Amino acid sequence: MRSQARLYRRSAHTVAIAVAAVVLLVWTVFPFLWILLTSLKSPGDVISVPPAFVFTPTIDNYAALVIGEQRGQYSSTRPDFPRFFLNSMIISFGAVALAIAAGIPAAYALARFSFPLKNALGFVLMSFRFVPFIAFVIPLYILYQQVGLYNTHAGLILAYQLITLPFTIWMLRSFFMEIPLEIQEAAKIDGCSALGVLTRVILPLSMPGIAVTVILGFMFCWNAFNYPLMLAGRQTFPVTVGAIQFISYEQVLWGQMAAATIVAAVPQLVLSLMVQKYIVRGLTMGAVR
Repeated sequence: MRSQARLYRRSAHTVAIAVAAVVLLVWTVFPFLWILLTSLKSPGDVISVPPAFVFTPTIDNYAALVIGEQRGQYSSTRPDFPRFFLNSMIISFGAVALAIAAGIPAAYALARFSFPLKNALGFVLMSFRFVPFIAFVIPLYILYQQVGLYNTHAGLILAYQLITLPFTIWMLRSFFMEIPLEIQEAAKIDGCSALGVLTRVILPLSMPGIAVTVILGFMFCWNAFNYPLMLAGRQTFPVTVGAIQFISYEQVLWGQMAAATIVAAVPQLVLSLMVQKYIVRGLTMGAVR
């Protein structure tokens, strides 16, 4: 009897975990699935009540992102989405590259060197992640207007450092600290300078962590909305701001907005899949000693 009761409890526990996993999966995947379905609907199916789950798919919404014109009751003049997509690529890759170039030596210094106010400096860098964006965007807007960085790729790349640089420094600092100090000392005994230790020893061993930092930093930059909304114009809008251009005083082009959202999500998915093994290794660095 006891064994049967124990078996029933284990079965109930397994079923409960399975049900919770299914509910969590549906909760996570359903919004993306709903956007995908909306992007394949005609304007009539988008606004149908009750929602149409069975419909004839169409790629008109995706074609409108490039062509910018549709005939019929609903028309669009939004031929700038390819420009918005290119702007996101330029700004995101530029911001991540600059953050990595500046963050590696800063993280290495915080991880391996001792100097006055080291902990205070690290706290100040991390505090940029906690301050509301409005505290930065108004001074940046005034400054950019005066120096000519408003509505430029360079201006947005510099502004995005408030998002990526503190995160990059603290992520890389933790990965650098996971590397045994004995390896660094052995390299110095073999004649490596501090720069040689960093480039020949620390960076190769930290590649999984750097890959994770690059991917997460790219996602932060790609999904940024507030800074480009205030500091960019139509010539430099990224996809996050460009997607809301399908909202006008006449109507909301839900299908095209959903198509723009799906297209904007593709680079993040592709990039994550390409370096998936590095992400897994990077996220588990130092988990087992």
